[in-house]
Amino acid sequence: MPTKKKVVLSFLGTTLDAGISNKRWDRWRPTIAMVQHKAFRVDRLELLHQERFTQLAEQIKTDIEEESPKTKVNLHCIDFRDPWDFEEVYSTMFDVVKEYSFKPDTEEYYMNITTGTHVQQICSFLLTEAHFVPGRLLQLSPPKMEDRGKDAGTFSIIDLDLSRYDVIAQRFALQTQESLTFLKSGINTKNKSFNLLIEHIEKVAIASSAPMLLMGPTGAGKSQLAKRIYQLKREQRRVQGAFVEVNCATLRGDAAMSTLFGHKKGAFTGAMNDREGLLRSADGGVLFLDEIGELGSDEQAMLLRALEEKCFYPVGSDKEVYSDFQLIAGTNRDLRNDVLQQRFRDDLFARINLWSFDLPGLKQRTEDIEPNLEYELERFAEKNNLRARFNAEAKNIYLKYAKSAQAEWNANFRDLNASVTRMATLSVGGRITEEIVREEIIRLKKSWKNPSSPSGNTIELYLTEQQIEDLDLFDRMQLESVINVCLQSKTLAEAGRKLFGVTREKKANTNDTDRLSKFLRRFGLTWNSLHTIK
Repeated sequence: MPTKKKVVLSFLGTTLDAGISNKRWDRWRPTIAMVQHKAFRVDRLELLHQERFTQLAEQIKTDIEEESPKTKVNLHCIDFRDPWDFEEVYSTMFDVVKEYSFKPDTEEYYMNITTGTHVQQICSFLLTEAHFVPGRLLQLSPPKMEDRGKDAGTFSIIDLDLSRYDVIAQRFALQTQESLTFLKSGINTKNKSFNLLIEHIEKVAIASSAPMLLMGPTGAGKSQLAKRIYQLKREQRRVQGAFVEVNCATLRGDAAMSTLFGHKKGAFTGAMNDREGLLRSADGGVLFLDEIGELGSDEQAMLLRALEEKCFYPVGSDKEVYSDFQLIAGTNRDLRNDVLQQRFRDDLFARINLWSFDLPGLKQRTEDIEPNLEYELERFAEKNNLRARFNAEAKNIYLKYAKSAQAEWNANFRDLNASVTRMATLSVGGRITEEIVREEIIRLKKSWKNPSSPSGNTIELYLTEQQIEDLDLFDRMQLESVINVCLQSKTLAEAGRKLFGVTREKKANTNDTDRLSKFLRRFGLTWNSLHTIK
């Protein structure tokens, strides 16, 4: 297989490469030194220079032809008004490499980052790192002072495949993991789909300033996550301003406009002074609008303009104000359906739906209940200066119920926080006992019980854990159904008619009330006990 030709793209060193007299050979000139290394034979040099340095470029080309006759030198005159202007330098260099005919099958390419201004060196790195230049970086270093003119110095090839640099790769992986852990409040979550969701959020939080939409049921952690996203962006120096939060469900009427966009003194009755407004307060930072679906139509229209144009009119003002903020929106509503029902603007939804993330409820993340349980205990200790701990059996009982189908977790982490707070407060000497846990489970069952909407788990409210374990699956399912019918009925007779309607019509047994009472007594239950939760 034939050896590929080495091709170097390089800026002319207007200071280091300079020299016309014979003394120039006594100096270390990086572009000349490049072709003096026996271990690095350059077949072609693409030398970039400004027009005012054409004479120097021609001299360097002549010297290279003398020093390394086999090296072909092509001169490229590219002008910058300001070689320290990043935007100008990058766009000009981008156009050059875009038009260049790379042939990676037969040639290998190197971008020299030794010469040129620091801005040119940075742009050379970025273009190579982004693979617009399909090659590696070349860096040259001078010899010791006493050897200059005799020695070409050293060179190094930098491959931007970071996987080859174990230390860098490990440090990068560690930093990424730290960011993910930070977004999860330090909780070692186990749910794979949730962890993948957090990975996506971390990437977007660092790389993008576009709006983000956090969806999920009440108590799923949208507000907490929004604060963490802001803190991560601030640590990464992506934002400098404040984190401003408001629940849109609390905004009504004129107060909504004033709260969000501010107002001028005298704009309406009670407007005694100018008000900045939350959008202006969030300039340079992050604005979290929780329950954004509750905004009125006028506020939605104003918000859309503020997102697209970064300016808006305060109430009562004829002068626009400017605010450049990143929006994080939260909702527990189906905004797509609200758009169809014309309760939410489709153009605003399209604007905030670029990055949308659906946070699962606690019931969908049962493997994460235990680490969140420990997190809530730590939060309680910090707030109350009291550290509470489960004994082993108490923790097992609580987790068994918390992870079961009977645990509703309607308010998600709010329910869990309240539950831990109650148990920790009642703990004696900081020990959460089995008795405390069993009492708490009863409280949770009562708080989630909805007799008008049977959920198939009501048996847990009336029988002990041991009684349930002693039931056959057939008896358990049958008893569940009977209890739910009783809870939906006003009298024992009405429940009997619902349960035994077919056999009554066949006149096999017309005493529905007695038949139902006997069935309940088999399990130690009565009509009255069903309507009095333990």
